[in-house]
Amino acid sequence: MLRIMLPIFMIVFLFSCSNQTKEPTPSKPNVVIIYVDDLGYGDVGYNGAIGVETPNIDNLASNGIVFTDGHCSASTCTPSRFSLLTGKYAFRNEAAILPGDAPLLIRPGTPTLPGMFKKAGYKTAVVGKWHLGLGDGNVNWNSEIKPGPLEIGFDYSFLIPATGDRVPCVFVENHHVVGLDPADPITVSYSEMVGDWPTGISHPGLLKVKADRQHSQTIVNGISRIGTMTGGKSALWVDEDFPDVLTQKAKDFIVGNKDNPFFLFFSYHDIHVPRIPHPRFVGVSSMGPRGDVIAQMDWCTGEIVKELEKLGLAENTLIIFSSDNGPVLDDGYSDDAVEKLGKHNPSGPFRGGKYSAYEAGTRVPTITYWPSVIEKGKTDAMFNQVDLYASLATLVGQKLAPEDAPDSFDCLPAMLGKSNKGRNAMIEEAFVLAYREGDWKYIEPGTEAPSWITNKRIESGMMTEPQLFNLANDLGEQNNVATQFPEKAEEMRLKLEGLVEKGRSRPE
Repeated sequence: MLRIMLPIFMIVFLFSCSNQTKEPTPSKPNVVIIYVDDLGYGDVGYNGAIGVETPNIDNLASNGIVFTDGHCSASTCTPSRFSLLTGKYAFRNEAAILPGDAPLLIRPGTPTLPGMFKKAGYKTAVVGKWHLGLGDGNVNWNSEIKPGPLEIGFDYSFLIPATGDRVPCVFVENHHVVGLDPADPITVSYSEMVGDWPTGISHPGLLKVKADRQHSQTIVNGISRIGTMTGGKSALWVDEDFPDVLTQKAKDFIVGNKDNPFFLFFSYHDIHVPRIPHPRFVGVSSMGPRGDVIAQMDWCTGEIVKELEKLGLAENTLIIFSSDNGPVLDDGYSDDAVEKLGKHNPSGPFRGGKYSAYEAGTRVPTITYWPSVIEKGKTDAMFNQVDLYASLATLVGQKLAPEDAPDSFDCLPAMLGKSNKGRNAMIEEAFVLAYREGDWKYIEPGTEAPSWITNKRIESGMMTEPQLFNLANDLGEQNNVATQFPEKAEEMRLKLEGLVEKGRSRPE
């Protein structure tokens, strides 16, 4: 009997060791979400970018899990950010692209991803582009600005309040504008002209880059913006300094919390317009400013990884890298993005881009990286950023209440490379809704897209008739088969309608 049992024991022991090449998952790992703006599926080296190199992102991809079917929840920025932080589809809140003076979209008391991390004992921060509104409306930029990130779960915030192409062109740290002189108060308006500062229309000779009429209001740092402002001269940002200022703030938070579990939402401005690279990145790509800021964004990513490694935190930190929507070339500024594109394809093999209901609107670069836990690999699991809430709650041992994250699914096994199964179905938001179930995709009929979309040279995906695609043999969504498969189209329509009416998609 002993002769028989000993080999069996050894076999079991060896088998067990072969399946433990990584350490068990720590109970409180640090979590860093690196959230790029307007980065397309094909805009990174590991997905075939031409004319720009992204070595730091490629390193994450080579040593982490690459999602080939990873999605943001919407093809525009505000809705995607809302969904990521709430685990709730943005259309349920009628979330749309916000002006720079909008009130806080996520109201205090709403269950949020940072709030969940705080319950788990984490320090939390958001650094970078916000674009989710601040205050209760009619923000007074010269006094305490609240509610904001600190009222919905973040311990620290350093923000571009809306976007780089919108006023006010100042940083907001926690509740206050950084560097503001009380004797030079800020006034902002999106409905009328305030002050006498030059605009892109009145003083085009002052511009570093020409802009369309929408982006031709108040000039700050030689760049005309959406909206008008006056005052706050000592607080005005310099666009070229975004990568250094924001990356340093993110690193400062990491250093200050190296002895605590922390959650950092690092929300880049790049590669959103205006694309104004720091001088050291000018000309590093063959695509002009858009390519240069892709390289700049890659540098920022590398700096965060290097800081984690220097502090000995990399092995206990999960990094999630993704984008808030698909790519756009001409988005208001004449920066040669179209003219210098060359053979590069920002959307990869997919149709559409930012603002679009087609796949390139939401299918974006998505990587999870955790050296001590994740074995490198690639997965075709369907994953949506709305799932981060439930997935990360499982990671840190937080049980969700029924009202929490109503559209978020636990996809942690896929994120850690333990399973190739993600969610089976999801909604993709644009100016109309699309429904994915496995390889099938249905786009609901819609009226005409906003007139300004035509200037973007991107297909909105809106048609008066329903659209049905089978992505298994039509990844580029070229063949609408709704009339060939009317029963399938109707089935998909009813399922989409059911999810919308139900008000949640996560099982109760």
